[in-house]
Amino acid sequence: MYEKYYRFTGRPFQLTPDPAFYFESATHRKAMSYLGYGLAQGEGFIVITGDIGAGKTTLVGHLMATIDPQRLTAVKIVSTQVDGDDMLRLAAQAFGIATDHVEKAHVLSRIEAFLHHQARAGRRTLLVVDEAQNLSPTALEELRMLSNFQLGGQSLLQIFLLGQPEFRERISGSEGLEQLRQRIIATHHLDPMQPEEVGPYIEHRLKVVGWTGNPRFTSDAHSLLAQASGCVPRRLNALVSRVLLLGAIDQLDIIDERVVEAVVADLGNDFAAPDSETPPATQAARAALMAEAEDGSEAGDVDHLRELQSEVETLNAAIARGERHRDPAMPPQETRLPEAAEERIAELEARLASAEQRLDEQDEVLRRILSKLIEWVERDARNGPFTSRVA
Repeated sequence: MYEKYYRFTGRPFQLTPDPAFYFESATHRKAMSYLGYGLAQGEGFIVITGDIGAGKTTLVGHLMATIDPQRLTAVKIVSTQVDGDDMLRLAAQAFGIATDHVEKAHVLSRIEAFLHHQARAGRRTLLVVDEAQNLSPTALEELRMLSNFQLGGQSLLQIFLLGQPEFRERISGSEGLEQLRQRIIATHHLDPMQPEEVGPYIEHRLKVVGWTGNPRFTSDAHSLLAQASGCVPRRLNALVSRVLLLGAIDQLDIIDERVVEAVVADLGNDFAAPDSETPPATQAARAALMAEAEDGSEAGDVDHLRELQSEVETLNAAIARGERHRDPAMPPQETRLPEAAEERIAELEARLASAEQRLDEQDEVLRRILSKLIEWVERDARNGPFTSRVA
């Protein structure tokens, strides 16, 4: 409905992933750098993880759209909870290989023959497996075995694994996946966008469908949309679609925070601002604690962090109970964390700031390496299936 009212040529905020709407946020730009590096290597596994709706599928769809099909055969499968033999057959079918009434050994032979044929034709082969968190250990082992196929010392198959955050934890923590870990040449976790990227993201998608400025979103509307969606692309798409629908119904040319508030209130808890009733200090403590735990702290330190987190959660619950029973006539009381917790938060924030600085420095080095690598690949087309658009 709103597409017709605002004279758009399509649906700018559809939930189905579409590479045409790809938006290069900071986290997506970093992921593209890792994918480009992986393709230049031409072997092993690349692992991309992210929460539901973070844009993993759109990212890989955009990458595949930039690759020259004359130099790279890329196929994609969406995994379910299958065992090793089923995964092998799914991969074969994605390559166009018949597997009906064929024994496993013959399926492997046919896949190897297909990969050899692609290599002799001057093409490398890429297999993209989405929803990798559903893969069984035997399925992952079959994929690892497929990555062993070589011709003249060169790998014949490269594999991208896309999954939810638990897949990253599973790979890093499972003793049975050590051989797979050794084949992983790059990993990246797609975080939500930054709040300041929400406005450009919305305008980018609108421009793809012919937006010329009507409706106009105010900066306050952008801020509230970022808060309510958590800056997760799919959640943001769903929310903006409802906002535009209300705008069309009310014939609005300007979308401000009151429009967004009305939609958020109508949708209820599905789009409540995360931790909206949690004191800011407590939010910072929780974020710092989780980041510290994920950063690979020693066991004793992790136990201490968990104790502190429990203390913070207990305090937060007490604050919530106090707010529910507070006399409405009395002004709200300022809440503070225990002094020890505040000192620990300050220490963690300093360590996080130092880690972020190191990551920025590493990113800059990686970008320089990738720039030199891409220049080398473009000079010798035989070394990689790239066009000048891959970066």
